[in-house]
Amino acid sequence: MSASAVSSSVAVQPVSGWRQRKQFLDFPFRHYAGDPNWIPPLLMDQRALVGFSRHPFYRDAESQAFLAYRDGQVCGRIVAILNRAHNRTHKEQRGFFGFFESIDEEEVAEELFDAARGWLGQRGIRQIRGPCNPSLNYECGLLVDAFDSPPFFMMTYNKPYYGRLIEACGFHKSQDLYAFWGHIDMLKTLDPKLLQIATQAAERFNVVVRPMDTSRFRQELETFLNIYNQSLGSTWGFVPLSPSEVRHLGGQLKHMIIPELALIAEVEGRPIGAVFGLLDYNPRIKQINGRLLPFGFIRLLSNRRQLKRMRVISANVLPEYHLWGIGMVLMHGLVPKVLEWGIEEVEFSWVLESNALSRGSLERGGAKLNKTYRIYDSDSPPALG
Repeated sequence: MSASAVSSSVAVQPVSGWRQRKQFLDFPFRHYAGDPNWIPPLLMDQRALVGFSRHPFYRDAESQAFLAYRDGQVCGRIVAILNRAHNRTHKEQRGFFGFFESIDEEEVAEELFDAARGWLGQRGIRQIRGPCNPSLNYECGLLVDAFDSPPFFMMTYNKPYYGRLIEACGFHKSQDLYAFWGHIDMLKTLDPKLLQIATQAAERFNVVVRPMDTSRFRQELETFLNIYNQSLGSTWGFVPLSPSEVRHLGGQLKHMIIPELALIAEVEGRPIGAVFGLLDYNPRIKQINGRLLPFGFIRLLSNRRQLKRMRVISANVLPEYHLWGIGMVLMHGLVPKVLEWGIEEVEFSWVLESNALSRGSLERGGAKLNKTYRIYDSDSPPALG
């Protein structure tokens, strides 16, 4: 083999030590340099989600990160993930991949996925799903359209060619996740019957909608957790968040939460539904380049009324109340708060393509399908290694 062929070959290594961990975290900053729509991750959070520092997800999971090199330069990365909670819940032997980035070369992608398959194969895993960073309860899905605008807070963004690379490595579509978008001006054309349904449902069932009480932050987190876990129990791919994960997420988001944008619906004092909205902090995260220290955190949270976009992350109702119209009651309660905050755009994300009820409700309310994110599966035999 010629020297030039050797120098151009791809070498994949498992990430080990602080230097390679830094290379792993730094690669996207170079890879997306100059892309106006890429939002850098919050590095402190990313480090934990990848498994480089403590995160409660990894109390019941393990992972291995890999880097691809050509001529000594990083040209791709991936993380292989074994999520034991998923396999117990769904009675599967499935692994996951996440945090995938690559230059536009099939050889690089193939070597990365071979490494991930080999690591999972050593653990008896032959089915692989992704991208999940590191699970469906966090950032997940590959953007497959609408690359001309930045994502909303905690949604993914990637190069347009990634789908082609992943499919070339033996993956096929498993499920699409949809993001729906609405502008405040669209309220003027909203079907008046929807308001009538929401009002009648609230009156008929004596539904009380209240904002999150931040003076009881931990108890309110538990309320959101219970509703979230119970309402999604039969949903495709869902794995309940553990109490420790919720506390961790709560600690991360505590200062970002606007209580008026996180509503709970109660009947006779019992919480039966919740909607959770967060301002779109991505423009601020881009300004601080993903770095909260030393002063990034202050810039992130200052003058928040200047932020004009919001993401509705979840709207959940306990299963026995699904036919009561509680979701519409919650959305109706959210509208005046959105107007009060001067928010102009709202994204509802994400919604499973198989969730006909949620999709139908959003479409009936005038929301427009904005972006599509894809989850891929592969049942290929693992590489030996």
